[in-house]
Amino acid sequence: MSNQKTLDVICLGRAAVDLYAEQIGSPLQDVSSFAKYLGGSSCNIAYGTARLGLKSAMLTRVGNEHMGTFVREELARAGVDTSYVVTDNERLTGLVILGIKDKDTFPLIFYRKDCADMAICEADINSDYIASSKSLLITGTHFSTPETYAASRKAIACAKAAGTKVIVDIDYRPVLWGLTALGDGETRFISDSSVSEHLQTILGDCDLIVGTEEEVHIAGGSTDTITALNKIRSLSKATIVLKLGELGCTVLDDAIPASMDDIVPFTGVRVEVLNVLGAGDAFLSGFLRGWLTDKDHQTSCAYANACGAIVVSRHGCAPAIPSAEELDYYIANSASIPRPDLDEELNYLHRVTTRPPKEWSEICGLAFDHRKQFFDMATQCNADPARIKKLKQLLVKAAEKGAKKAGLEGNIGVLIDDTYGQDALNDVTGKGWWIGRPVELPSSRPIELEGGRSIGDRLKSWPREHVVKCLVFYHPDDAIELRVQQERQIKELYRACCSSGHELLLEIIPPAGSSVKDDTLPRAMSRIYNLGVRPDWWKLPGMSRASWQSVTDIINTRAPHCRGVVMLGLDAPVAQLQASFNASAGFDICKGFTVGRTIFTEPSKLWLKEEINDDQFIDAAAENYIQLIGFWRNRRA
Repeated sequence: MSNQKTLDVICLGRAAVDLYAEQIGSPLQDVSSFAKYLGGSSCNIAYGTARLGLKSAMLTRVGNEHMGTFVREELARAGVDTSYVVTDNERLTGLVILGIKDKDTFPLIFYRKDCADMAICEADINSDYIASSKSLLITGTHFSTPETYAASRKAIACAKAAGTKVIVDIDYRPVLWGLTALGDGETRFISDSSVSEHLQTILGDCDLIVGTEEEVHIAGGSTDTITALNKIRSLSKATIVLKLGELGCTVLDDAIPASMDDIVPFTGVRVEVLNVLGAGDAFLSGFLRGWLTDKDHQTSCAYANACGAIVVSRHGCAPAIPSAEELDYYIANSASIPRPDLDEELNYLHRVTTRPPKEWSEICGLAFDHRKQFFDMATQCNADPARIKKLKQLLVKAAEKGAKKAGLEGNIGVLIDDTYGQDALNDVTGKGWWIGRPVELPSSRPIELEGGRSIGDRLKSWPREHVVKCLVFYHPDDAIELRVQQERQIKELYRACCSSGHELLLEIIPPAGSSVKDDTLPRAMSRIYNLGVRPDWWKLPGMSRASWQSVTDIINTRAPHCRGVVMLGLDAPVAQLQASFNASAGFDICKGFTVGRTIFTEPSKLWLKEEINDDQFIDAAAENYIQLIGFWRNRRA
């Protein structure tokens, strides 16, 4: 492998959107809801290899519509290079509808008639781009039409000329070769001599060929595995990876053994199967993690088998593929993890190492998720509470104006409720801002959630980018009955966030009148970690430097993947907030602040009394926000 190559693998082939049935066991026609994931075998492998640390790229076409944008953005979020993902203005992105009936039945329907990725042509292939990669991977469907075959052949020729390894994942789907009824996507094998002869025209140029026994049968033109392997070997010197399901896999570099009894498999990990769809893409992603970094076959197969085992235990394909850290943990502990889908540590690692990659080095947040305070303010000003909705939209404009003037460069945050702020939430969603959204019933102690206890149902309607924020008035020395009530609700909320995929911000405020010492908040955090709850964010009051050191140590020890801490304001005077900011200086775990009343209270009162207009309100709130940003950025220990 050339050290001058900037990419590890370019994947050419299917790019689609998978719609996975959420009702397990239901016939596909009776399914009532679906989860949307990245799909298409080539896309899954590009995505999976990127998650596992390789420099991956995708070469395909997507439609000029929302699903094409989704595919492009999902690939980019995983770190996949998308510079050669072509937008096709004439065709739509392919869709696949999939179900999970039982452990052996996975109905699926391909909606791919004249779809974008099957329009890839020779003009889309850039020889310099192919040459920039250690390897080129093509999946079998892209040999199935004259146009995609020609494009694939050109890509292979460019790879051969540049010393780029050629990988073929046979990935045989009879329906995509026109051999079954349109709705029969589940059938995995139909013998067809013309398909076999067609596939055999590309085997001689391959360096790596990967397939199940059935896929080897179609490539080799025989339903006897050894006969089929010998045919492939007669045409190609490639390394052959034969997938053997729950038995694992084997790697054949040279002569084919005389019988299957002579094949020594690299054994896999036995797990409870939920969904086999996409497991092969995960398997190949893992194998390439080793093969493209010059690991021995045993290591590469260990990666591959473990990736496949993890994915068959989860819903979906691309999102179920593990990260490198998660995979290494699983391999080291697989003997004690019979159910990857139920293992707390493994699922925690999956949650925190596969979330959106943006690292918030700084958050300067304007918090106006207050509900009771705004209602009380409107009442005191003899204003119609219905005006609060517009006021919150104006605060979005104030945040935007202040952030631009302060040069936040994207590190802008807001906390907004959906009681009065749904319009404001709609305005900011999709802008790339940090967005927190409260779930607690204001002032409740013990904590209660708005909308009742079915928080999971509520989160289904929330955009994934919204961070679930929950304020708990909590003290580690609370009466045991009260503490247990609060902790039960915290655990339920955390489980709901893990299920929905939302990040959780836990805001801890010691109740008014309680004794607060340097160890109070650190003790409260330790107690919550002991419950098995590991929030993505913490929101905490200003603390002493001794407390900041303890908080830093606890997070680094108990949850090093924690995003960080933001500071709250509690309507404190500006000078007090400045002192709190200064106390946090030098502690990197503190990412910034989310402050509200100190910024918006006075301008809001004037606006509600109609003593200032919209623009004056925006200017006044923006200036207060800018002042706090300045204090944050100029803090000194």
